[in-house]
Amino acid sequence: MSKQKRYSPEVRERAVRMVLDHQSEYASQWQAVVSIAAKFGCTAESLRRWVRQTEVDTGRRGGTTSDAQSRIKDLERENRELRRVNEILRKASAFFAQAELDRKQK
Repeated sequence: MSKQKRYSPEVRERAVRMVLDHQSEYASQWQAVVSIAAKFGCTAESLRRWVRQTEVDTGRRGGTTSDAQSRIKDLERENRELRRVNEILRKASAFFAQAELDRKQK
């Protein structure tokens, strides 16, 4: 298993900017990505994904923006928590309702 490298946001931004600025000098965007990825020491696929996400974030390409993805993730987490809390409350109310019924019979 390979060790995963983390690149700083500044390095990512610079690499993406280089691809976008110099892609006209290459036959395709992929060739620009491959060439520039070698200069930064990252994989071409990683740089391609960074470029695609930047294009989505800037509106050049359709898709879900990073901000929207983050918001969706937060809402899903909140939704899971609320479902868990509702289940606890439902069980507690059933328990206390049963306790009340048992108390009235005595």
